Amino acid sequence: MKLAKRCELELPNWVLPFVAEWKQPLDTVDQRMALAVALSGANIDRKTGGPFGALVYDEQGGRLLSVGVNVVTQAGMSLAHAEMVALSLAQAGLADWNLDAAGRVQLVSSCEPCAMCFGAVPWSGVRGLVWGARRQDAEECGFDEGNKPVDWRESLERRGIATRADIRREDAVDVLKRYVHSDGAIYHPESKRS
Repeated sequence: MKLAKRCELELPNWVLPFVAEWKQPLDTVDQRMALAVALSGANIDRKTGGPFGALVYDEQGGRLLSVGVNVVTQAGMSLAHAEMVALSLAQAGLADWNLDAAGRVQLVSSCEPCAMCFGAVPWSGVRGLVWGARRQDAEECGFDEGNKPVDWRESLERRGIATRADIRREDAVDVLKRYVHSDGAIYHPESKRS
């Protein structure tokens, strides 16, 4: 038996040039969400993954630390959600697992975090979480978002992590629907059973 000893998360080749060409400022939550949603749409247009985009932003320093898109199917890893990719790349870029060391850091996601991504938020050191589409929007498109505590938002707030929902929700939902209408893969174990 041969066991793997390494795995890598890598952004598709188009992502960094796409971000470099982004002309809009990232000063507001709405502007940052515009980029997250644009990444999610571009990811499906380029057929490199699912309809989710995220970024990590240093609010104190006013700088983008990382971006992520969903690369589950491309990487063959269920953990390769946009939020997990963005958090991992920010940590790699700072060479620190604790993003709080970089200042007041915010995770911006085109969709409400699933159970896995929610679990990663408090351990990452981010101090803010912002999302566009809601859980039910993703589930209506066939995605399994997993189980989260009923008071998940309050649990983050108790840890000092500010939350904001529904930022550019309609735009984020449009990307989800476009993905479904383009016959994009709905990837979770239940979807393979039929």
